[in-house]
Amino acid sequence: MLALLWLLIGMFRIELIFSQLKLVFLSVYFGIFSGQEIISSLGFEFFDLSFSTAAFLILSVVLIHKRDTIKMLFHRMNFVYTVMIVLFVFYFFAPLVSDSNPYFQKNLSVTKLQPPLTTLNYVRIPETDSNKNDSDSFPEIVNRTVKKTFDNEIQFFNNILVERDEVVLKQNQKYVRFKLNSLMNEGGEPLIYSKFFLLGTDEFGRDVFARIVYGSRISLTVGFFAVALAFILGLSLGFFSGIKGGIIDIILSRITDAFLTIPSIFFVILVLALFGSSIVSVVVVLGFSGWMSLFKITKVEVLSIKEKDYFVSSKLLGMSNHALLAKEIVPVMISPIMAAIIIQFGNVVLAEAALSYLGLSAGLDYPSWGAMIQSGQIYISRAWWLIFSPGSILIATLFSINRLGRIIQNYFNPRISL
Repeated sequence: MLALLWLLIGMFRIELIFSQLKLVFLSVYFGIFSGQEIISSLGFEFFDLSFSTAAFLILSVVLIHKRDTIKMLFHRMNFVYTVMIVLFVFYFFAPLVSDSNPYFQKNLSVTKLQPPLTTLNYVRIPETDSNKNDSDSFPEIVNRTVKKTFDNEIQFFNNILVERDEVVLKQNQKYVRFKLNSLMNEGGEPLIYSKFFLLGTDEFGRDVFARIVYGSRISLTVGFFAVALAFILGLSLGFFSGIKGGIIDIILSRITDAFLTIPSIFFVILVLALFGSSIVSVVVVLGFSGWMSLFKITKVEVLSIKEKDYFVSSKLLGMSNHALLAKEIVPVMISPIMAAIIIQFGNVVLAEAALSYLGLSAGLDYPSWGAMIQSGQIYISRAWWLIFSPGSILIATLFSINRLGRIIQNYFNPRISL
């Protein structure tokens, strides 16, 4: 599956990859020899595409070098591994997977609420004639390579008509006229481009597929860092409570019980409503609301082994608490920890989607699956794909994460039946 996705990206994005490599070279060249601050002015999209291109080329070499290992993995491919690979590709190579900026919108009368598998035609109207025929100029390479949120040169249309020295574009009930010589043309005829929308467009004419691809970054980033925070808190507090015992154990246990009595979603909504919503605040609040299960697992394991001979001997040899945790506790409880982490990751992804649906996550500033479902419910009778597309990928992700947790748990403890 990974090799197939690599092949598809290489086939359909080879021109974009070469353009980006050329753009990076020209940026470095002008920055060194001309003293111009070119790279700093290109923006986040440039660096995002540069990272994805470099990672794609490096991983291509790795796949070729490890081709025998990849062939062995094909025999174990199933739905769970396929979804995980697709999410991995979406996350790290979003600018290569999608040929649109997730925020790009233009000519709403033509582009909005287009169904899946739609192809729309457009022309490019250069704002100036200075670089109209210079396709290899630096500004033109930037314009062609780095995807922007708005492009004043692009005009989508339903129909086109050439009248003497003018071109008339019909955009539903609107007619727009341009000089024929202002178009990028070949042989005196307007050069018409086409754009394919795999999953259609939303109410603002934005590419739904692009927003799903970039939305995976929000869900997975929040899930990873929130689970990492919950892991650190649960493991540290559980070990400290189990080792010290006494009043410290009672206090930490009562705090844990207090957190468990409050539904986490209400706690999260309360905190975000009081202190505002952002990616950082969502990560922190979801991390602080999900450490309790790891705390209990760690505490039980510590209590069960802290009186055993090998653990007591390790303490007498002078091992620090950090070393005891890393070398004596974690290896023993790797199976329940991994299962708890995977389950918590799925819960965080679902919680982030719910918060985005309620408008309390980062859904207004970034494309998010939950926010897409929320905005699409208004058009459910006219544009079913606005809910079906993000809803399907969310369900597939949650199912695959939970199933992966079972697979990992079975790997570390084969006695547990899948």
